[in-house]
Amino acid sequence: MLGHATARQVGELYELQPAEVQERLLDAEAHGWARRPTYTDSSTWSMTDLGRQHGEQMLSDDLDAHGTRQKVEEGHRCFLPLNQRLGPLMTRWQLRPTDDDPLVFNDHLDPLYDRAILHELDRLVAELRDVMTVLAAEVPRFGVHQPRIDTALARAWDGDHRWVDSPEVAAANLVWIQLHEDLLATLGIPRGADF
Repeated sequence: MLGHATARQVGELYELQPAEVQERLLDAEAHGWARRPTYTDSSTWSMTDLGRQHGEQMLSDDLDAHGTRQKVEEGHRCFLPLNQRLGPLMTRWQLRPTDDDPLVFNDHLDPLYDRAILHELDRLVAELRDVMTVLAAEVPRFGVHQPRIDTALARAWDGDHRWVDSPEVAAANLVWIQLHEDLLATLGIPRGADF
């Protein structure tokens, strides 16, 4: 879900101690499920293809063991129309077309334009909250996503535009993508196959 992450970042996400996470990552490395890429900081971890397959099998087994697959599939179906609305909204946040150029970047100097988009994002996130409540009741792990999106949106409303779509922070768009990845992995759906 996080791509490349440190033990601290994983621990923060799931309220685990970094030392415990580090030990589990070392175990995963020994099984060939995780690695520390040589091209980046050695404290950063990523999953291997074998690790992704193993993790997805564990997630699938967990759904079946707890009888939650149908509810998570229903949650995913409810998520899809919301996900389809997010893309165009992020495009409108990033671009501010003119008559002369449809690809002009939004300079965020028009607060009315930005507020209109934030209001739409508020409505979308409110609808997502209903889906996430059901999903988190079935699979508590899903409960990490909504608070992170809510925090990002609140910071965007406070005037820090990075919290809408910047990859440098846990922005609303980035956390939404991570939620989507979590759903795909949990249900064993290949990326791009659920649109």
